[in-house]
Amino acid sequence: MKLDRLRHEPAALAEFFQEGLESLGALCERTWHDRLQVVAEGASAHLWNSDGRLIEKEIFFPPPAEAVPRQADHEVFPGCPLIFRMAEAMTAGGLILNRVILRPSDKYGAPAADVAERLWRLQFPTTGRWHPETNFAAGAHCSLVALVRCEIQAADQHWSLHRLAVSLPDGEPDVHLAQNLHLLDFMADGRDQGDWLATDPAAWQKHLQRALEQDLEADLDRIRHRQENQLRRELERVDDYFENYIKELAERAARSRSAESKAKLDDRRRAALAEHERRRVDQTQRHEIRIIPHIDTLLLLSEPAWKLSLLVAEHGEPHRQAALWLPRTRRWLLTE
Repeated sequence: MKLDRLRHEPAALAEFFQEGLESLGALCERTWHDRLQVVAEGASAHLWNSDGRLIEKEIFFPPPAEAVPRQADHEVFPGCPLIFRMAEAMTAGGLILNRVILRPSDKYGAPAADVAERLWRLQFPTTGRWHPETNFAAGAHCSLVALVRCEIQAADQHWSLHRLAVSLPDGEPDVHLAQNLHLLDFMADGRDQGDWLATDPAAWQKHLQRALEQDLEADLDRIRHRQENQLRRELERVDDYFENYIKELAERAARSRSAESKAKLDDRRRAALAEHERRRVDQTQRHEIRIIPHIDTLLLLSEPAWKLSLLVAEHGEPHRQAALWLPRTRRWLLTE
């Protein structure tokens, strides 16, 4: 899920800077509705001094419509360095995996047998025989949610913020969870409760990468189309220049009667061919698209689910299948 960009609100930014700087150890005072007086040292002073030495500064939050020259060291405006430094300072403590548990409720109860079978056949239409061997047993299902800043380096630089959610351990993207996370009711703390999956950073990275690629597909199509058009124009310009130059060298060599001149022109032709290839490679590299994701937050979510052992048949002999019913999304997960 790609999150919408926030509007530039000076008052909201002033609150963000005050809370953020105070959490980093600075002393802050709102001297006016659009001004913040700051005394900072150490981590909080890194926004201005790389060595963290003591600094006193008044930060100004001007309205975006004000058309005057900006002072990047103490004014906060759209795209200013202070906003990026502040965001980096707030996430500089390392990536922390938080855990939460979805609060149980009546709406997360086990489904009726006929409902369970109907939804199974909708999800797996090739199923022939379907017979439960056990009753529904209470269980839990885990999902991974990540907040990812994505930087796309192309002819222009693009920034976007994404909330990604994937089911574990299969890694299927869960768009419903990403879109409706703020509507769910969680317990206060899930660190010491529930049965948690073992952390698997390598597998989780692959799952999040696939989910991010799907989320970026539309944006990348537009960027790629634009890059290809620009690259095509540049390659045509380079090809046209060197083709004419090499043609001119060939004509001069044909008119020349001196062996020494012909040898020099032949050397220049070979050098031009090498330079032509180098320029083409250079333009191709200049028009590459680089995607650099930054994971800011990881959340491991545990929610109620129902375990069931089934006897199912699909185009052959019946076989046993362990499955998990997820009430939140009303879908089945194959656990073995």
